[in-house]
Amino acid sequence: MIQRMLASALFAGCAAGLLAALLHFAFVQNVLLLAEEYESGALVHFQGAQPTEAAHDHDATAAEPDAAEDHTHAEGTPAHEHPAPASEESQVKRNALTVLFMLLVYVSYGLMLVAGFALAANFGIQVTTRDGILWGIAGFVAFQLAPAMGLAPELPGTVAADLGERQVWWWTTVIATGAGLALLAYGRNFLTAAIAGALLALPHVIGAPEIDAYFGVAPPEVAAMFSARVLGAALATWAVLGWLSARLWNGPAH
Repeated sequence: MIQRMLASALFAGCAAGLLAALLHFAFVQNVLLLAEEYESGALVHFQGAQPTEAAHDHDATAAEPDAAEDHTHAEGTPAHEHPAPASEESQVKRNALTVLFMLLVYVSYGLMLVAGFALAANFGIQVTTRDGILWGIAGFVAFQLAPAMGLAPELPGTVAADLGERQVWWWTTVIATGAGLALLAYGRNFLTAAIAGALLALPHVIGAPEIDAYFGVAPPEVAAMFSARVLGAALATWAVLGWLSARLWNGPAH
């Protein structure tokens, strides 16, 4: 059984990891690179915007250069002087590391899913290929959607609470959400449903670690687009991972 588990997780995880990398390059990386420009100072939030009062202050407008024509930052560097583009070699290396990271992550997720299939089999529960899709979506909810309700995917340069506190809350949310979903799916009475509801709500009642004020170098529109695309890509990848893991676990007959 161990060999079967490893083979299913390896093939399904590699396929899902390649899909995740493809979705990342298609939908996420351009937003990530844009955020890095804000982090480096190559772009500045509200750069070129004029105060509302300037429209009514004609004397000040005549005496001072228009804000839109001010081409210098506080550091004295030209506003439109971008850093030299990364070399082609560094871009290839970065993309290769992204693919490797996705492969490792989704092979690990695949191992967790297949281990769940084996545990379910010990209780007499057969996970079909269709069920595998639901298991994959449940994995997405437990590992990414539920934690994102308190700790949204972060852009470069985002200020956040203490890392240790965030890790503790993240793992608590993953475990509680996974257990709650399992009880909802396979529980047989009202008590298990009530416990499931309590587990699903518990991390959010406690609340994720927060900072006193929210601020960042990138515009909020960029952060919102980044979070939405990360979660959307993850949902599609988890569904494929669950389907393929279950198919390989059960064999071609299923």
